Amino acid sequence: MEVIDKAVREKRKNLTEFESKQLLSQYGVPVTRESLVKNAKQAVAFAEEMGYPVVLKGSGPELMHKTELEVVRLNLKNAREVRQAFKEIKARAGKKLKGCLVQEMVKGRRELVAGLVRDPQFGPCVMFGLGGIYTEILRDVCFRVAPITEEDALDMMNEIRGKKILDAFRGMPPADKKLLAQALVGLGKLGVENSSVKEVDINPLLLSLEGKPVAVDALVILA
Repeated sequence: MEVIDKAVREKRKNLTEFESKQLLSQYGVPVTRESLVKNAKQAVAFAEEMGYPVVLKGSGPELMHKTELEVVRLNLKNAREVRQAFKEIKARAGKKLKGCLVQEMVKGRRELVAGLVRDPQFGPCVMFGLGGIYTEILRDVCFRVAPITEEDALDMMNEIRGKKILDAFRGMPPADKKLLAQALVGLGKLGVENSSVKEVDINPLLLSLEGKPVAVDALVILA
């Protein structure tokens, strides 16, 4: 994989969010529409092409925990807000900033987590569960040794305690389990085919208003 090879040549321990999503999309994981830009003018141009509201995030190999570093701005509704957000992110990130991600603002209230861990004994294992702030609080996740089948993925969805989050709920449609299973199968395949990938963290994997899973944030850690 070119994106992994480039990071390895540069002796990096992780991919950027943009690179991580490029890799994930090749394995059937649905990701946000986004573009990597170098300045505020490009950010505004892409935001207007894609349509507001948008999200702006600082991008760079050292900007792994963007929320904690305060280099994320949500729900930007016009060019003035995008320009101001770019200015603020640049000031916060300093030399670590290698660009900004202009990203679609995905609407949805149900947050899942998916990923990959490389166990010393079992090798690559796919992870799935409740995401967002609940990942660390509730620890409602399950694992399967890769590679996994679509049936394995559906079993994982039924295994978590909060499985009802995937059903129709308060006017929201049920999750698209077929698309979700495709993403989990893809994660397993990614782990089997790329020994240099140590870990993948997709949090949140947001369910859109239509029930479609979308990787809103993603990080690939290299061995």
